[in-house]
Order: sequence, then C-alpha cells, then structure tokens
Amino acid sequence: MHLIRKILLLPLIVLCTFSCKKNSSNACGTAWIGGEIVNPKKDFILIGRSRKIIDTVKLDENNFFLYKLEHVDPGIYFISHYEYQAIYVEPDDSLMLRVNTLEFDESLSFTGKGSHRNNFLMDLFLLNEEVDDSLPKYYTLTPEDFESKIDSIKDSRYELFDEYLESKNASRGFKEVAEAGINYGLYAKKELYVSANSRKKVYNENIEIPESFLGFRKEVEYGNEHLRSYYPYYRFLAYHLDNLAYDEYKTKGNYNRNGFLHNYHKNILIDSLISNDSLRNSLLRTNAHRYFVNAEDESNERVILGQFNKFSTHEADKKEIALLAEATIKLTPGHTIPNLMLLTTDNTVKDLHSTLNKPSVIYFWSEKSVKHHRKIHTRARELQAKYPEFDFIAINIDTHFKKWLKTVKNSGYSEINEYQFENFDEAEMKLVINSVNKAMIVDKKGKILDGNTYIFDMGIENQLLSYLNK
Repeated sequence: MHLIRKILLLPLIVLCTFSCKKNSSNACGTAWIGGEIVNPKKDFILIGRSRKIIDTVKLDENNFFLYKLEHVDPGIYFISHYEYQAIYVEPDDSLMLRVNTLEFDESLSFTGKGSHRNNFLMDLFLLNEEVDDSLPKYYTLTPEDFESKIDSIKDSRYELFDEYLESKNASRGFKEVAEAGINYGLYAKKELYVSANSRKKVYNENIEIPESFLGFRKEVEYGNEHLRSYYPYYRFLAYHLDNLAYDEYKTKGNYNRNGFLHNYHKNILIDSLISNDSLRNSLLRTNAHRYFVNAEDESNERVILGQFNKFSTHEADKKEIALLAEATIKLTPGHTIPNLMLLTTDNTVKDLHSTLNKPSVIYFWSEKSVKHHRKIHTRARELQAKYPEFDFIAINIDTHFKKWLKTVKNSGYSEINEYQFENFDEAEMKLVINSVNKAMIVDKKGKILDGNTYIFDMGIENQLLSYLNK
C-alpha cells in the first residue's frame, strides 16, 4: 500500500480491540461479518470502527472472507477494500455482503441477520446520491422553493423509514443512525445551497438567505459520539463549517475552499465548536490534508501547520501532517523539484533533472485507466503544439515495466518523453501525487514554477504564457 495513499485517503491505522461498556444496556456478544469481493483490487479487507482498525482479513482463493467480531458494542463499524463502507452491527449479527469493485456502491448488497438494517442505510445513501446529481439545477430556485423541494424529499424518506419500522424491530441506536442519515443528508443539501448562493453574492447577485432557511442549524449536534464516523453526519459538518468559515472572511476575499483564509478560519471553528475529541481531531486532519495538497505558498503553509499542531491532540496525526507539509512545502514555487530516478522505454535509469532541456510540464498517467491516459496525452499534444517552448514529460505511475511499455507502443505515444518511476512509493510521497490529473511546471534547471496545477484546466495556458513573458 503506497504511503501517500495512506496519508491522503485512509483513516489512521491503529490496532486495537474493543470492550463492552460497563454500564451499557446492550448485551455484549459476538457477530460474524463475511462475504464476497468481486474483482478484488487487493487480497484483503480491513474491518474497524471509527478511525481504528480492528483487523486485516485475507480473502481466500475464491475472494471470500469471514470474520468473527468479538465484544460487539452496537453501532457503526466499517469495512475497507479500496473504498470505505460503513456498516451497522449489533451483537449476534451474521452479516454477509457482496460487492463488485467496478461498481462499488451500486452493487453492494447484504444478506443474513442484520442485513435489513444495512440494506436500508444503503438505500438511503443511494437516494441521497440521486439528489446530489440534481442539485445544480435546484440552486437557481428561490430559498423558499428550494426548501419546499428538500422538505418534500424529507417527507418521502420518513415514509420509507416508517414502512421499514412497521416490518422490522429496530433498536434505539439504529433509529438514531437512520434518522441521522435522513436529516443530516438533507441538511447538507441546504448548506450546499447556501454555499452556492453565497458565492454568487460575491459577484453582486442580490440573493438573500432568510434566517428561517437556516433554522435547521439549531438541531445540529457538534459532538455526537455515535455518529462521529458516519458519512452523512461527517460530510454535513464539513459543508456547514465551510459556510461558517466563509462568514468570517467574506469581506476580505472570495470563497475558496482550498485557500489559506478559508482553512485558517475553518480550523478555528472546528476547535471551538466540535466537542468530541476524536471528531475534532478527524475534522482537523481532513481539513489539513485538503489544504496542504492544494497549497502553493510556503509561509501560509507554515502558519496552517502551526495552527494544526496547536489544535490537534492526536500525536500520530501531528507526525503525519508534518510529513505531508514537509513534502508540499518543498513543491512550492522557487524550490527545486526532487531529482527522482526514472526508467526509460529502453529500460535504462535516468534522473529527472537530466530530462529537463527546457521549461517543462510534467504530467502523470496510469495504464489502468485507458480513457484517461488517452485523453491526457491528447491534451499534452495540443499544448505542445501551441507552446513549443515547453517540453511535456509523461511519467507513468504503475509498477509493471512491460505493461507500461506495451501501452506506450500500442497507443502510439512518442517514446522520447515517456518515463516510469523507478520507485513509485518514493515519488508518490515526494511529489504528493494525489491525482493523475495533477501537473507540475518547472524551468530548465528544475526550479518549480507551479508544483500543483492541472493539465485539463484552461487556466494552464495563461500560466504558460505568463512564464514565457517573464
């Protein structure tokens, strides 16, 4: 597992066991979790709770797994196999799942004791995703009409929940989670509406959000222990805090979720509002990740790092963020790009600096995504034709040399500026490769002009022109 992926995408891995709460009304017991992973991307799955991994479970030769969960405290657990999925587990459950990694959310289904709870939660998730797809056209509605639309959706969700309760016995804990899935899922939509229309106000469009529209904020819990790792609740808090942060600086600048002002104020709000320590640390960590992988100013990065270290009480998070910040600071303009070792199509080793004969745009691709690597090479050729003063250097991020070489030859890519990392783990960490759409612009000596741009962004042409005119 690549180190940067651990840092950017997965919860912190800390091995632990869980014990029953002494005063809990729920009987302590065991549960079984198993199932089949179709088209697995790894030979194991992770099972855990909150940010803590309980165990790593190997898949057998038929891609099945089975695990006995000891000392079950009812609530939200998670499984992870390339993607993360929350599950609700109670003592004596025998929960079996089946998922195809090619269509993870759409194919996931549960059978066995406890399956009805998880299938209901999955149905809620998919319904919320459908609403997300329709949101952009709803943003043009008046606040009153948007609220009416959301209220109608909420009523239909509760009708489904009432039907579920008529046929199933549900514990108080599960009811809390299900209601949170409905309420916070839709509260998030209202926060997104506020966010979209607040940004419009920056451009002098006269859109006012009435106070009554924000009445739902009175219902927000800022430290629910049982929901702290539940996606609808966590996602809502992120959107909600984004809007509160913007209120703090909107007279000083435009809305920029990845910007310094935004993240500075959001960190203050997380520290002051979130009462649950684990949830507060998790939100701070998530916010820091997003900021640092997008940051481009060394002095601002150091301010955010100092702020994070002041607010976070999680020592492992502090070490993790320090490593990430150290890497991203070295990629800000003026620094020299790390001189990583590359493989040529002739299977010889060449250092990155020796490939730089003139100002260059460095971009990344993988043979695992055919549509993407064709598209990004086409884009690079278009830019190369417009800006011959630059080289466009393609670096493959896979680890299989023969497959990479075959793809280059079969796709007709010019082999002159095609390379593969000799050690991708090292490159991933030092260049903070969090997306294959990322690109870097350097001068002929390797000095970074922009360490975090996007080759598909039309603004990259203005960047190239500005560097040529200096």
